[in-house]
Amino acid sequence: MKIAQIAPLYEGVPPRLYGGTERVVAHLANALVDQGHEVTLFASADTQTRAQLAPMRAQALRLDPAPLKSDLASHLSMLHEVRRRAHQFDVLHFHVDLMHFPFFEDMAGRTLTTLHGRLDIADLPGAYMRWSRYPLVSISRHQRKPLPFANWFATIPHGLDETPYAFQPKPDGYLAFLGRIAPEKRPDRAIEIAKKAGLPLKIAAKVDAADASYFAQKIKPMLDHPLVEFIGEIGDADKAKFLGGARALLFPIDWPEPFGLVMIEAMACGTPVIGWRCGSVPEVIEHGVSGLIVEDESQALEAVRAIGKLDRHRVREAFESRFSAHAMASAYVEQYKRLIGGGVLPPQDHVYHEAA
Repeated sequence: MKIAQIAPLYEGVPPRLYGGTERVVAHLANALVDQGHEVTLFASADTQTRAQLAPMRAQALRLDPAPLKSDLASHLSMLHEVRRRAHQFDVLHFHVDLMHFPFFEDMAGRTLTTLHGRLDIADLPGAYMRWSRYPLVSISRHQRKPLPFANWFATIPHGLDETPYAFQPKPDGYLAFLGRIAPEKRPDRAIEIAKKAGLPLKIAAKVDAADASYFAQKIKPMLDHPLVEFIGEIGDADKAKFLGGARALLFPIDWPEPFGLVMIEAMACGTPVIGWRCGSVPEVIEHGVSGLIVEDESQALEAVRAIGKLDRHRVREAFESRFSAHAMASAYVEQYKRLIGGGVLPPQDHVYHEAA
């Protein structure tokens, strides 16, 4: 099968540091190649892939030192090139939200669009009603709630190649927080939990410009504590050691998380997750197997004390059975075949690798 993967241009594929969507696209493209498909990846030139790379920008946008740059111009140029070459592929798989909708309406039946972000945003309902022919994939069932009428074809959770994530059976005893410093990610909760539990907390997180004031006013004063260590943004090369050495990953979110890639990154290392019952968390964590789901800080403290009873081998097994790159790629291939076989088919609402 000839498949085009169209990635956002904000990060390399995979990202050098923080980044979710581009990391998933990297693992999906490689897994599809390993399964024998001809894959062309439209992405920035600083991409590392086993697919055929179609470089669309010399460097990914976020780490490009140029003082002025246009993400709109770069993405429109990429979509123009995809459109020009569309006849070369059986399926066009988009990961750029709905940016491509006005340009591929006449071939919507051989496109697949995975939505990677939150959907409870003004203006989205009207857009998804207007462009209703595009087959869509959600990354969790919870993600769909704001747009129940959309043309959902399947729910396919993210998957990762387990190779970079070495299993670590014996943690060092600290708690970990990995991701972004942002109000909805609630690093303040993580800090309070660690302090009350009397355990070290290591924070590996980036600070976006949009969250700089939140970091300066709310989080930075909380870092002045002997149990709290702020590491900053880390890349894949450091994740296995960081996550594998943790007693648990704290995932104290306060927003409708569409998936939460860091949860399965931790699971790949054998590290259980303590997550708030919010967004996709109950779909990703198998309570009592790969982590513990909590409602508030008091339950989180209890979970910190109990988390050592979970078998880290079973945590890794839960990742392998539900969130491998191979499983993700196979689920997508099933959808590609539906498109090729019948054009725009009625949705069947498949859900893959559902938690028990």
